[in-house]
Amino acid sequence: MIKGQFERANELIATFRSRMDEPLKAWQGRLRVGVDLGTANVVVAVVDETGQPVAGALKPAQVVRDGLVVDYAGAVNIVRRLVENLRVTLGAELLTAATAVPPGTGDRDSRATRYVVESAELQVVNVVDEPTAASAVLGVRDGAVVDVGGGTTGISILKEGEVVYTADEPTGGTHFTLVLSGHYGLPFSEAEAMKLDPGRQPELLPLVRPVMEKVAAIVRRHLEGWDVPTVYLVGGAFSFHGFVDVMQRQLDVPVLCPVEPLLVTPLGIALCCPAG
Repeated sequence: MIKGQFERANELIATFRSRMDEPLKAWQGRLRVGVDLGTANVVVAVVDETGQPVAGALKPAQVVRDGLVVDYAGAVNIVRRLVENLRVTLGAELLTAATAVPPGTGDRDSRATRYVVESAELQVVNVVDEPTAASAVLGVRDGAVVDVGGGTTGISILKEGEVVYTADEPTGGTHFTLVLSGHYGLPFSEAEAMKLDPGRQPELLPLVRPVMEKVAAIVRRHLEGWDVPTVYLVGGAFSFHGFVDVMQRQLDVPVLCPVEPLLVTPLGIALCCPAG
């Protein structure tokens, strides 16, 4: 059951990835938008009423830190540009949207994220936590979703399809970059480019492994006392070579990581935007 469900989720994610390069030309009903303000990237996803991926766009950015908007003007400019480009590309109205924040984010910081999305002339009709958005793609009913982005590690535990526990701690892929920057004496931007180079990642793994193990320890601590059959790994940090293997060795339960882990949460946010 889990295997078939996970394969369907991978197919949906792969479809979304392809729609980022070649948008769907015909869709059903009104379009729904998901805006993911990440620490390393801003991603916009568009789905139709049936949940079919229609289009998407991504822009690397440093406008959010540890789940908080730190460059409001920069975030507004990026979201406006991405959304307007999608409107032009699709030749369609984009009116309603959902967005997401790390688990436990306060009202004030949630409002800042909402205001950024509303600046693109979108009505925000839902704000969800990031791991819960990911679970909308993965179809998780019983398990834990771990969302490791640039700045934070978010954890949601689900029982019978309901979120029963959430947590968030400030450790993520940006900490990989900081380690590399310090080790090599490089500016942050150069260390980030090094980190994202797949050809360099195997040799860099020993340097960033302690951060990976810290993430695993965070997750293990939050899972204590819960009966979790499977841990689902999402977020751009899991694209780094060896990270999934580290999590598998450090946790006492099976782990699954979908294709394109960076795109799971943005797609889930769009799916969390009500169709009506």
